[in-house]
Amino acid sequence: KFEFNPKDGIDNPALSLSEDMDGERVGEPRFYLLNKGSAETFGFSLHEELGCRGHIIRQIELGGLAQRRGLQDGDRLLQVNGHFVDHMDHNRVVHKIKASGNQVLLVVLDGDSYEAAKALGKDLSQMLPADIRPRLCHIMQDKSGFGFSVSGPEGVKGTFQLSVQQDGPAERAGVPPGSWLLELNGASVRSYSRARLARKVCGPRAGAWGTGASNVAERPVFPTQLKQSGSKVTLLVASTAVEEFYRLRGLQVTAALADTSWLPFKVRELHMVKGPAGYGFLLKEDDCSSGATGQFLWDVDAGLPAEQAGMKEGDRLLAVNGESIEGLDHQQTVLRIRAHDDQVTLLVIDPAGDEFYQSVGFGDPAWFHP
Repeated sequence: KFEFNPKDGIDNPALSLSEDMDGERVGEPRFYLLNKGSAETFGFSLHEELGCRGHIIRQIELGGLAQRRGLQDGDRLLQVNGHFVDHMDHNRVVHKIKASGNQVLLVVLDGDSYEAAKALGKDLSQMLPADIRPRLCHIMQDKSGFGFSVSGPEGVKGTFQLSVQQDGPAERAGVPPGSWLLELNGASVRSYSRARLARKVCGPRAGAWGTGASNVAERPVFPTQLKQSGSKVTLLVASTAVEEFYRLRGLQVTAALADTSWLPFKVRELHMVKGPAGYGFLLKEDDCSSGATGQFLWDVDAGLPAEQAGMKEGDRLLAVNGESIEGLDHQQTVLRIRAHDDQVTLLVIDPAGDEFYQSVGFGDPAWFHP
């Protein structure tokens, strides 16, 4: 019988098997979850080399995080946080790793296996398990509530399973029936008792949850009970299969690994061709909700290319021509926009979306652009 028991340990995160592919020995992809301190690096470089295919792991620091976890020189990077990257532009892959913050899940294949698979014409994406990502779901209550209830075994912390009302707000937000609750509004529930979760979800006057069969307690979540969440709540959830996949590899499931396709907050790509009066917007530097400095788009002129492309007042600029502006100051960003005389492509997010991603711990929403 499956028991939900997430683990924090990542000392032995790699699973290594092998298979015989048309007479060639090809190893299985290996999974590594790297957690670093804010002043630490992941301990490797990602190279693009003439005459070699793929994104190549190089310069593994002696005693560094990558070496301690088991990454090897010459490994080819296949996946970053559940995204297949072998086909992507190298600079974009580097940015995706940087945009992960202090935690990243990498899937690699050793160099010999990579070259053998390529020589055999294998689709490397098919070597990876499908649908291994948890879901981040943002639920807005309606007159019937949030459309889910929570249950868990008596006396066990951090074990909460969701029942989902058919065609209710939770189901429409992408919560799978029977999934396990991992985070509530950006905070892990691994250390929560049922009473603590009840206070978080239902407020201080919720009282004890009723106990049903098999020593499992369940209490529906109604609109008046999410006092600390108001009319909306964000859940990180995982199906039993997804949770077990990570648990068997000693990998902790976090929001950084999540499928965000169900979220209502999207980054937008704006392609503009400069007109006689220019693009029709101003770029201003200001503080983000996180306290960091950002570049914001204002004074969008009616009828000019920026408005026609879909720019809105207050949008935050994330990338220019496919390259992140993270770390650039105002003047450097302006120069990047002007690098091409007659056209530019900007990646932006509106204030509500920007605030949401900051609230759940994502520093750079550009990560979620396909």
